Amino acid sequence: MPSLLRGALSALLLALNTLFWSSLVFAGALVKLLLPFHAARRRIDPLLDAFARGWVACNSAWMRWLLPTQWDAEGADGLERAGWYLVNCNHQSWVDIFALQHVLHGRIPLLKFFLKQQLIYVPVIGLAWWALDFPFMRRHGKSELRRRPELRAQDQEATLRACRKFSRAPTSVMNFVEGTRFTPGKHGAQASPYKHLLKPKAGAFALTLNAMGERFNSLLDATIVYPQGVPSFWDFLCGRAPRIVVRLRQLPIPEGFAASDYASDPAFRRRFQRWLAALWEEKDRQVDELLHAAARA
Repeated sequence: MPSLLRGALSALLLALNTLFWSSLVFAGALVKLLLPFHAARRRIDPLLDAFARGWVACNSAWMRWLLPTQWDAEGADGLERAGWYLVNCNHQSWVDIFALQHVLHGRIPLLKFFLKQQLIYVPVIGLAWWALDFPFMRRHGKSELRRRPELRAQDQEATLRACRKFSRAPTSVMNFVEGTRFTPGKHGAQASPYKHLLKPKAGAFALTLNAMGERFNSLLDATIVYPQGVPSFWDFLCGRAPRIVVRLRQLPIPEGFAASDYASDPAFRRRFQRWLAALWEEKDRQVDELLHAAARA
């Protein structure tokens, strides 16, 4: 099949799938708005999550049927659908989200992302994310935070509100700790010490651990590699992502991380940053090894 035709068909199936499941999510969200009681939410929220899982399952179905992508995934054994996971991954493309959903579907609870506030305006799916209680965060630059330090407290409160919702039922909280997609330009501007990664941002990651650490079964560390080059989302829809490699590993959350305050405890902040830097160094080595192995194959 010509790649442009494959891309058009993939986009059509994705759009139809999104419209179908989003309409069900919107109907459930309307009921939730009309019945703003805890007992009602306890019944409606699992139903909304089930609709979202249906969207993911149908995406996986058309991806398997239409795309020639070879999926090379390891490390998903032993995961629990009824557990709580803090999922961490390197970030290179919008394809990352679909790759993680495809590999982890049915193995852990629905992935919930911290999203940029602007994404609520994405047609259809932005409202669906809102209805599913995906937290929307305002991104503030360092200079803006220096001028208005109260914005930091607002971000922290928004994270805590989201985590309180997540603690009600098994949830997978997704973090792209780099905070943005990797590009050579961003890598150079940061003077990143890592070959394949941007510098990790510790603050929100630490706050999530502090808010929900006792709930999490483990840290699920994911590494995604595109051996033939990072595809755009359109490349992916056209079948121009020949192979996607995903490696997963469950890591224990260090003792005391859930009870420590990253913002007010300098000693803990240094300890957390050292732990995250070691995790990132290992991930950088893993990406390098996977790319070299693919080049030799």
